[in-house]
Order: sequence, then structure tokens, then C-alpha cells
Amino acid sequence: MITKARPGLLASAAVIEPTVPASTRLAADPRPLVGYAMIWTAAILFGVNGSVSKVILDSGLSPLRLAQVRTTGALVGLAVLVLVLARHTLRVGARDLPFLIAFGVAGLAFVQLFYFLAIERLPVGVALLIEYLAPLLIALWARLVIREAVRRRIWAALALAIAGLALVVQVWNGLAFDGLGVAAALIDAVALAIYVLLAERGVAKRDPLSLSFFAFLFAALFWAVVQPLWTFPVDAITRDVSLLGNFAGTDLPVWSLIGWVILLGTIAPFGLVVAALRHLPATTVAIVAMLEPVAAAIVAFLWLDESLAAIQLAGGGVVLLGILLAQTAR
Repeated sequence: MITKARPGLLASAAVIEPTVPASTRLAADPRPLVGYAMIWTAAILFGVNGSVSKVILDSGLSPLRLAQVRTTGALVGLAVLVLVLARHTLRVGARDLPFLIAFGVAGLAFVQLFYFLAIERLPVGVALLIEYLAPLLIALWARLVIREAVRRRIWAALALAIAGLALVVQVWNGLAFDGLGVAAALIDAVALAIYVLLAERGVAKRDPLSLSFFAFLFAALFWAVVQPLWTFPVDAITRDVSLLGNFAGTDLPVWSLIGWVILLGTIAPFGLVVAALRHLPATTVAIVAMLEPVAAAIVAFLWLDESLAAIQLAGGGVVLLGILLAQTAR
């Protein structure tokens, strides 16, 4: 199981790629079509999760509380898995604690927080497009800071991403979307880049399942300190909420939507990503992962009636092309 702070496939693939443990290496008889089906399913689940999360936020539950309940709920599921499948991996030395704490807080907790802050103010697809600038930031970090060999196409990727985002947010009109939402999404991209870079280091020393467990553990502890569990607004999750958009006439209890976020928006798609890595190389998974913002935008259009102008859709395509180049540049 690989952690995914919010949105999903990108970080999952990046965590595994540098050092692939035996449990996630290609199977002796890989079936690529099965792997693709798993990744597509995971992308759709992550895409639906964006709209589900937006409905929850509209109910009045704050982004901080949603991040807390998602993290804590996923921790419970991961704890069961690690105790049953890999209890021996829970050993951790004192030297490892600072890194694991930083990974859980600066990586996992912040990625979820700023994602929820972004989708509270932006269309889901736009927020994900901006967040998916993370691989571009990682490639720039590798090239400019640690002087790692990076293909020259990174500069083309940067130019495409900036031009595409300019079209999406319509900078000539003083931003077509909420400025704070755009800022939150940009910060989320930085946080996701940090998360992936820390994950690359962590997976070299620890298996993905226990790394995920400790990330969720320290993220959950962080939220418990910032927002003590006994202050959680239980009444906020017991009330019914409209599903909004094209399903505005249907109400569901908030707790059932939170259950989706935890089980089908976090644990299930992460499991599918890891299983897919038995059939596909991690680089392929990372590129196919770009289906997620597309799936999220389609789901948000069909469900929440969120739509973009033709020029913004074209800009989104340019951004995705830039991200694709960035994925292959490092």
C-alpha cells in the first residue's frame, strides 16, 4: 500500500519507482491489460473522490477536519493491513523518527490540507491540474538544485505548463478563479513535490506498506494535536447533505460520504496502484496517472455541473502535455 495524500496516482508511482521492493516488482507473468485496468479504475475512484470531497466541504465540515478524518480513517485500515501482513516492518529506530515525522506532516498532511482548501474554492479539475505540476517541480529541483541529469525537454515542459495554466486561469482577465484557491493549489503542488522527494528517500530504506503506515500515523497525530479528537464536530457528520449539482435532489448522511473518501477514495485506489505495479513499470503507471485530472473534471462536470470554456479546456490539454514531458524528463 502506497500513501497518496490526496489525489493519487502520481505520488503512488513516484514512491515506488526509485527502489521497487520485491512485493511490487513485475510478476513473472505480467498482464499489462490487467495493470492498465487497475490504474484506470484507481484514477476514476480518485476522480470521483474529488467531487465527493467537495460535497462534504459544502456541508460545513472544514478542510482541516476532512483532512483529519480521512487521515485517521485510512490509518485504521493501514494498521489492520500491516499488523496482518507485515508486523515485523513496524520496527523503527530513533534516527528514523525525525524523517518519518517530517514525511507524515510536511508531506502527507499538508498535501491533503491544501488540496481540500483548493477544491473548496476551485473546480476539481482545475485544482488537480495545478497540483499535477509536482512532477515538473521535481524535475526542476533535480536539475537546478542537486544537479541531477535531466533531459532538456524539461524547459519545454515548463513553458507548456505555464502557458497552459495561463489559459486555464485566464490571467489576462485578472484570474477567472478565486485567487486564494489558485494559491492553495500551487502550494499543494509544492507540498506534493516535497512528499514525493521524501518518499523517494524513504522507500530506499523501508518497504512501502510500513512507510505508508508511519506517514499516516504521524499525519494523524499531527491533526490530533492541532485539532484534538474530543473537539471533533460529530453533529457535522450525522446530518444529511445535498449531493449538489445534477443530484441536488438527493440527500445522504455526511458520514456515508466520509466512508467513501476513506475506503474507495484512499485505501482501494492505493491498493489498485500497488497491484498494477505487478504488471506495469512504475514509469508507465506515472504517465497513465495523468488520467486522474481528466477523470476528475469529467466527474465534476457530470455530477457538480462544473464546466470550463473552450479556451480553458485547451489550456488544460497544454498543461497535461507539459506534465507528460516532465514525467519523461527525469
